Amino acid sequence: MVKARKLLPLAAMEKILKTHGAERVADNAKEALREVLEDIAERIAVDSVRLALHARRKTVKAEDVKLAVRPKSSL
Repeated sequence: MVKARKLLPLAAMEKILKTHGAERVADNAKEALREVLEDIAERIAVDSVRLALHARRKTVKAEDVKLAVRPKSSL
């Protein structure tokens, strides 16, 4: 897996936290949220690509992404 770095802007992380009630947000909190969200997004992307390839497609569709985030027990 290729580890993409810093794709999500810190300003967006601050906005997410403030939208949910934070008055102030430390820089390390923004960075931590970005790291967690990018890790989750990477796992979803990898699973989505695998699903598309399994379906013999080169194009990842919304259905692949939605299926990738479903709990494995619900398949």
